[in-house]
Amino acid sequence: MHKIDIGIAEEDRHAVADSLSHLLADSYTLYLQTHNFHWNVTGPQFRELHLMFEEHYTELATAVDDIAERIRTLGVAAPGTYKAFAKLSSIEEVDGVPSADEMVLRLTRGHEQVVKTCRDVLAKAQGANDESSVALASDRMRIHEKTAWMLRALQKAA
Repeated sequence: MHKIDIGIAEEDRHAVADSLSHLLADSYTLYLQTHNFHWNVTGPQFRELHLMFEEHYTELATAVDDIAERIRTLGVAAPGTYKAFAKLSSIEEVDGVPSADEMVLRLTRGHEQVVKTCRDVLAKAQGANDESSVALASDRMRIHEKTAWMLRALQKAA
């Protein structure tokens, strides 16, 4: 393979790719969790949540591809195993099948965590003058902030 010469130092490309790998792991873990909840949700809000979760995991499926391709563009191998994702992800795993309300709460927390991970990517990418990764992280952050807001709107007032 030819040397990569896109105006970003090799060390910076690796640092940004590392932070993107965490974003990929968080996004994939959230994708799996959302898909699981889509299959297993029950209760009075079944139809609404079932359809919403499908919209969310469909969007996340595209996102993980975009993130992995950005990592590859930077010249680094993208993680792609459950073992790697479990090591890199900050999203809390779920045992069993929680209630619909708990699903909404867990997904809210998951989307909020992805926002925080995006902020880490954003800082690394800005420091490396990597505008493409900045744009990706910023776009992802906006989507996850909005999704978390919508999920919070479904929750019962404390």
